[in-house]
Amino acid sequence: MTGYEHIEHTFAPVYDADSLVLILGTLPSVKSRENHFYYGHKQNRFWKVMADLCGEPVPETIEEKKKMLLAHHIAVWDVIQSCDIKGSSDSSIRNVEPTDIRRILAESQITRIYANGNKAGELYRKYQLPLTGIEATVLPSTSPANAAWRLESLCEVWRETIVQKMKVLLTIHEMFYIIYEMIPKVSKAKGDYRIEQTAHLIRMRGLFLYMAYSKI
Repeated sequence: MTGYEHIEHTFAPVYDADSLVLILGTLPSVKSRENHFYYGHKQNRFWKVMADLCGEPVPETIEEKKKMLLAHHIAVWDVIQSCDIKGSSDSSIRNVEPTDIRRILAESQITRIYANGNKAGELYRKYQLPLTGIEATVLPSTSPANAAWRLESLCEVWRETIVQKMKVLLTIHEMFYIIYEMIPKVSKAKGDYRIEQTAHLIRMRGLFLYMAYSKI
């Protein structure tokens, strides 16, 4: 396979227990592998799009990028654990071993998955969807190879697709957490079993709403 190189993914995923959405790329580019972090090519618009989506300045360092993502409940990883590839050309990808994203889903609150570009969406549907059961929304690629999309258009589409759903999820998530934490304390202080019964019903309704809206 002339020009092909076998690549192993060496970055840890960015997420924590409070992550609500997951954005998946294909595999770190040559520049990303040199920089040891996601979307390291200076011409890739990913971090500018994320900054616009989050209402933050464009992060420069790896720590700033991680901090921005986690502060806004966004997780980032890729669909490929290893493959054969020519340079950074997604169209040349062969012999794919996918990442196992089930661990991230189990250790977070993620209910929405987004693919950064058609190739990531295609690979996710082939390898991960049968395991997760969560459909991924495919967004236009932030790669410089996707020159047909201007930065302004990318920002608009990503913002409209992700932000409104994030606001709903965050509102329900925060309300559910407050109810879950506070009412048992009231019931204990009052010594009233009926308050605890009411709390349980509210929790269940809150969980139902959270699950319903997560599928929007």
